[in-house]
Amino acid sequence: MNTQVRKVLILGSGAIRIGQAGEFDYSGSQAIKALKEEGIQTVLINPNIATIQTSEGLADRVYFLPLTASFARRVIEREKPDGILLGFGGQTALNVGLELAGNGDLATHRVEVLGTPVEAILKTEDRNLFTNEMGRADLNVPKSRIARSLEEARKAAGSIGYPVMIRAGFALGGLGSGVVENEDQLTETVSKALSYADHILVEESLLGWKEVEYEVVRDRFDNCIVVCSMENLDPMGIHTGESAVVAPVQTLNAAENFHLRSIAIRAVRHLGIVGECNIQYALDPKSGDYRI
Repeated sequence: MNTQVRKVLILGSGAIRIGQAGEFDYSGSQAIKALKEEGIQTVLINPNIATIQTSEGLADRVYFLPLTASFARRVIEREKPDGILLGFGGQTALNVGLELAGNGDLATHRVEVLGTPVEAILKTEDRNLFTNEMGRADLNVPKSRIARSLEEARKAAGSIGYPVMIRAGFALGGLGSGVVENEDQLTETVSKALSYADHILVEESLLGWKEVEYEVVRDRFDNCIVVCSMENLDPMGIHTGESAVVAPVQTLNAAENFHLRSIAIRAVRHLGIVGECNIQYALDPKSGDYRI
């Protein structure tokens, strides 16, 4: 870590809702403890009083404010932190961080983004950029087309072939996403998705494939470790929140396991992730083919 970093702002876990889940409360609490062990002053923005992060004696200073760019900017102006952590508040914190970086607030106040850089976050958040980056790394992703209107989505679905998966850009957690079987379903789903984002991704459907995940940690010196592997009991098409996940993977053979493990490390290194990253796969149980 930069020895000049003496005060760090953490965008906290906030309310438990889509894009801001409870697991970020735990990880953010551990981040605060790690920073304090290094003698670094911690400033937390978290509007949820019912969290471990906001417990007395944990962060040096807590602001019970909404996780928005405008409030974060005011805290930055007041506290003058040297660094900021964006990975401990779910989708909301990532979006706030991208906005602060995009409008120049972080540069103006000389606030360094610690961990995964903004460029890498953009590559993972923007589905079109992510697809292009995985292509450059020679890694498989679902066949897809970008669409910014209903008409473009119809053309994309016709090219790929029904059924297709609709995914909204900049909306993790499944918001605005779904599988459509025909043009009527496409019209309804795309209309909703475009209300959340300015573009969508129309992808080939992978219904029935296995759903597998690998948790990878990478440091800034390019050391990587796979923390664990996980497998959904239900196939693709059943939302993870309505399924059960087991760790480690149960139905993969050794060759499949090590193959997906190596691909996860390649993806994390190519994207430039610094910290923890979750790589999710669809795995064809018949051919062993995969999609990230």
